[in-house]
Amino acid sequence: SKFVKDKMSLQRTLRRFTNRAAVLAATGTGIYFFDLWINDDMDSFTDKFRTRMSEAERAKRPRVVILGSGWAALSMVRKLHTDKFRVTVVSPRNYFLFTPLLAGTTTGTVELRSIVEPIRKYCHRSDASDIDFLEAECTSVDAASQKITCKDMSVVKGKVNEFDLEYDHLVVAVGADNATFNIPGVREHACFMKEIEDARILRDRILDCFETASYPGQPLSEVQRLLHFVVVGGGPAGVEFTAELSDFLHSDLVEAFPHLAKEVKVTVVEALPHILNVFDAKVIEFAEKRFSSNPNVEILTKTAVTEVRASDISVKTPSGDKKDIPYGVLVWVTGNAPRRITQSLMQQGGAPQDCRRGLVVDEFFRVKGIQNVWALGDCTCTKVPATAQVASQEGRYLGSLFNSVQASLDDDTNNKLRGLPSATLEAALKTSPIFNYKHFGSFAYIGDRRAVAEFKGENTHTSTGVLTFFLWRSVYLSKLLSAKNRMLVGFDWLKTRMFGRDVSRA
Repeated sequence: SKFVKDKMSLQRTLRRFTNRAAVLAATGTGIYFFDLWINDDMDSFTDKFRTRMSEAERAKRPRVVILGSGWAALSMVRKLHTDKFRVTVVSPRNYFLFTPLLAGTTTGTVELRSIVEPIRKYCHRSDASDIDFLEAECTSVDAASQKITCKDMSVVKGKVNEFDLEYDHLVVAVGADNATFNIPGVREHACFMKEIEDARILRDRILDCFETASYPGQPLSEVQRLLHFVVVGGGPAGVEFTAELSDFLHSDLVEAFPHLAKEVKVTVVEALPHILNVFDAKVIEFAEKRFSSNPNVEILTKTAVTEVRASDISVKTPSGDKKDIPYGVLVWVTGNAPRRITQSLMQQGGAPQDCRRGLVVDEFFRVKGIQNVWALGDCTCTKVPATAQVASQEGRYLGSLFNSVQASLDDDTNNKLRGLPSATLEAALKTSPIFNYKHFGSFAYIGDRRAVAEFKGENTHTSTGVLTFFLWRSVYLSKLLSAKNRMLVGFDWLKTRMFGRDVSRA
């Protein structure tokens, strides 16, 4: 009958729907766990099933103070069994910044809000607040009494704007400052590219130069100066900013300021013989050819900056001659230098602290010469490069190490309170694995939807071109910390592709 046929048809439809729903659910679950595995973040799932300590038990646990909110600090926080310690995070910024995409925010390819995550989000684990966060800057460390002094660096201040914190173990992950090499005028006149404020300033100045250059009666020489963008530093950060700026100029600013297009120029100044010198020779050759084919971009290698002034810089050319280069915006991306707090600890460490780049640490990231102080990321002096990939792995390693030697840390803390010698940790570390960095590849965007990549192992493999560009985007998208950030960044890329970048100074 028709009723029976309709019933059977409905059942088949329901079965198909159920099967498809099951496949989608299984696929989604698989993607979720694959993402956790590939980013070494399975702890965020297993953490929900751990037996938690009571507040009374935690009160007797070691006090772990972590300085910083970057790659190393946050990676350690995410890995650490925070209910087994009394953890406090101190940082002058209350967010994590996904620095590999920072260059894109200077031109509007990506919005700044899309690449930040609030630190307080990670202070809550398994529906409980395990971590105290304090938005302040550590200004001094008293290693002898195991105490730090912190100061409020924000605009709004209360009656208390400076305080002390005691610790049993201090983890220094404050990152690094911009290296200026004591060249006169750099701090006063150059723009940097490390923080959110740097990106905001850069974007505003780029657009300001175009608006000022468009004034009626502006002399041609002044127009050419205003529209000359000089990038000092040919490493990955400098090259990616140059690429983003070149895209911005050719895709958006040329349409908004067509009468100024032919006067725009970007110059990269690099003291070494090549840009991207940490990459394979094939990658360097490809990148340099791409930039040399762009009539608006000039690469000056073997050229050192000697002085910076308000509207021009002095450089020493390969022949040894001095040359002045006028600019509208000067971007300084030449590497890292230790921050003041790092320098203070280096002095306290004495003879073992014999490296100018940062804190000397042992194979477990303990600062040499200072007891119960550990250091991670760009503030350290190690054999591995100062990259986000390295800092992230170091943070996860130290978090896992603290988890594995937690009982020893407890014993040492309790022995210290009783006035007894503390040697339990030393014994535990002798059987603990040391840090082993795994390099998963290096990427750099070089503009016009082209990227370069290098994968080192037993053999070095390189990749260049459009396909590498999509690989670069896919990898960075997968490394963003949350689904929210991935959706926002993906939407930003789509929006830029469809509608272009915003050229307003709002």
